[in-house]
Amino acid sequence: MRKYISYITLAVLFIIACQQQNEADMQQSQADTIHAPDKKIVIQEPEIPVTEFEQKHAEIEMSRSTAITRAVAKVSPAVVSVTAIKIKQRKVYIDPFWQRFFPEFRNRVYKEKRPSLGSGFIVSADGHVVTNHHVAGEADEITISTSDGKEYPASLVGGDFLSDIALLKMDGGKFQSAEIGTSSDLYIGEWAIALGSPFGLFKNNKPTVTVGVVSATDRDFGKVDDRIYQDMIQTDASINSGNSGGPLVNALGQVIGMNTFIYTGDNYSQGSVGIGFAIPIDRIVEIVNGLKNHSIDRDWWIGLEYLLLDKFLAKEMGYPSEEGIYVSRLIRNSPAEKAGIELGDVIVEINGIAVKDPDSVNGVMESDYLKVGDILNLKVWREGKIIPIKIVLEKRNN
Repeated sequence: MRKYISYITLAVLFIIACQQQNEADMQQSQADTIHAPDKKIVIQEPEIPVTEFEQKHAEIEMSRSTAITRAVAKVSPAVVSVTAIKIKQRKVYIDPFWQRFFPEFRNRVYKEKRPSLGSGFIVSADGHVVTNHHVAGEADEITISTSDGKEYPASLVGGDFLSDIALLKMDGGKFQSAEIGTSSDLYIGEWAIALGSPFGLFKNNKPTVTVGVVSATDRDFGKVDDRIYQDMIQTDASINSGNSGGPLVNALGQVIGMNTFIYTGDNYSQGSVGIGFAIPIDRIVEIVNGLKNHSIDRDWWIGLEYLLLDKFLAKEMGYPSEEGIYVSRLIRNSPAEKAGIELGDVIVEINGIAVKDPDSVNGVMESDYLKVGDILNLKVWREGKIIPIKIVLEKRNN
């Protein structure tokens, strides 16, 4: 009997021990689960082989994107087409014989609309547009077409005939403006990109793009049709009728000038021969700022008259040369008199340029974009001495 009790006791103890072991194993498993680091399951996808054709196609696609294409994409939204309409009144001639029968036609006046096309570029998000004065500076109606196909009426903020620059304003929302660069550090031979609307091709579409280089800088033409073209940028990027007013852009997409006119070789040929000229952007910025605040007034005067020196007059005056101009008349209370000019003075230098004769005077006066408030720095000979004089240009008395 004792033997059976012992077997039963051992069996009970064995069962208890097994239960305790199972509980310990479960606790260890839970501990391992709590402290185990997170593990991510990565599914390895099979590699798809790239064919030689696909690789070449990808390389070509990458090579198509260049500095030029990026510059064009950057500036294109700011390029516009300008349609300017000049309204002229014409009086119709009626034979006096017929006037007796149709008196209502005696003073009949017809309005004739003369449209012209040009280009321009947006310089501010509020809709200010720069173009040439000969495009829209004297227009009665102005319409601007943007690269997204929309049209906006525009007004003339101000125009400067002398520098051939006009500032327009269109309303209708917020616009993307062009990035303005500088024309003071141009490299001869660097990329030059001309954008605009030659022959009106822009209308409700993207601007036309031509590419060349900066061929030269500081090209001076003096007065052309009573306008002054100085320090012009020369480019071989194709410029044609309708490109006037459009931007000339560098490889960074920055505006460096405004396309203005072309050289055709003679007065009878037309069309681009690869030589175009643009107004430098630094001058445009200066003029546009003046047009915005209405500070540009070209109606100035000096108030003196002069004669050409000859050897006899120079000898009589004791002047040791024949170069210069002789002040022969001085208007009372004029800018010249206020500055200290006297009758008999010999002007020998204006703004650092030597004066030899009346032609050189005209050259000096026509090489600067002078306006009311500007200063002329003169050097005059008087009784054996060279005297510096500053003349402040004043508004002409009408």
